[in-house]
Amino acid sequence: MKVLAGLAGPLYFVLIGVEYLVARRRGLPLYRLNDAINSVSTGLLMQLTVMAFGGIMAASYIGLYTAARIADWSSQSAATWLCCFAAVDFAYYWFHRLSHEVNFLWAAHVVHHQSEDYNLAVALRQSTLQPFFSTIFYLPLALCGFPPLVFFVCSGLNTIYQFWLHTQLIDRLGPLEAILVTPSHHRVHHGRNPIYIDRNHGGTFIVWDRLFGTFQREEEEVVYGITKPLASWNPIWANLHYWVELVDNARRARGLADKIKTFVKIPGWFPEDQGGFRAPPPIEDEPVKFDRAYSREVAGYAKVQFVLLTAVTVALTFTAESHGFAVAAAGWFGIGWGLANLGGFFEGRSWAFRSEAIRVLVCPVAPWVLLEGSVAAAWVAVLSLGTAAFASQMFEQRGAFLDSETPR
Repeated sequence: MKVLAGLAGPLYFVLIGVEYLVARRRGLPLYRLNDAINSVSTGLLMQLTVMAFGGIMAASYIGLYTAARIADWSSQSAATWLCCFAAVDFAYYWFHRLSHEVNFLWAAHVVHHQSEDYNLAVALRQSTLQPFFSTIFYLPLALCGFPPLVFFVCSGLNTIYQFWLHTQLIDRLGPLEAILVTPSHHRVHHGRNPIYIDRNHGGTFIVWDRLFGTFQREEEEVVYGITKPLASWNPIWANLHYWVELVDNARRARGLADKIKTFVKIPGWFPEDQGGFRAPPPIEDEPVKFDRAYSREVAGYAKVQFVLLTAVTVALTFTAESHGFAVAAAGWFGIGWGLANLGGFFEGRSWAFRSEAIRVLVCPVAPWVLLEGSVAAAWVAVLSLGTAAFASQMFEQRGAFLDSETPR
């Protein structure tokens, strides 16, 4: 799995760059800096979470396979790999479908659907909490006896396949549309048009949707996003906003039964005394995406910090085995802090400048506490670049960061 991640990660960013250049050459406004950074930021936080807890998730599969499998599939057989891949995609279909039909699962999945753009960067937009829930759906495969190595590779390949689906540059693909999930099918899945909501849940094979009645062909122009827009570039809030909404709805529900139903019913469900189910609103005649103006200085600083934070995330991920939980937790906190600040800059939040000033002074000190020797020195060198970028771009041109600010 580490090899797959090592190969896929750089390829993802290369393909994002290629799509951006092709779209720009065609005059298609597929990318916005604030939205793309926000999408990838949620993916970085998810990756850090997997770094911290992925061993536990993997151990649950291995432990169940070792103790309770009811069959033995040979990893040397092609049939094992083919059957396992199909089983992984079948399990993914039901996890994905139920993540749209059960409120608390939707709270963990909604992050992937928040973007009002649709491009390859959106493929990396993932929830921090989703891996904890998705793991449960794959455990039956351990009971069936699919060897851990086979399962982990098939699961990884299933995830990698889904990356290229997030593009508007590829039209329908003829006969393949009947068997495989294609970009056209997945554009439907990301639409908030009423006819598209909760459709096309497959990962690799569209046959599950055709069999279980959730298939929808791409017809009218897709309007992307969720029915109640996030209206934020903060990746922390992106992971929390629907949970906050659910807790608030449960608090206002009168009886215990309705409080529980708030979490297990379909999104849009409300108790009868609150008006009952609320259907998705119709699409506006001229949909307007959430956005805010920002200066060139903000854009430049955001690019520098985003590259540094991404580099630190990648380095932490590939050195995870030599670090303890404290390092993983500190990395999540420090990187999440930085990414949230970037979102604050894009939103014109008055707290972002002060928060970033504190962060770039604190973060270069942390490695001396958590790490040792040359490793610590390397981290300090990288993180100090962030301090230098802050000093050169922000203190000299502070007004450019604050002119368009709306204090809140």
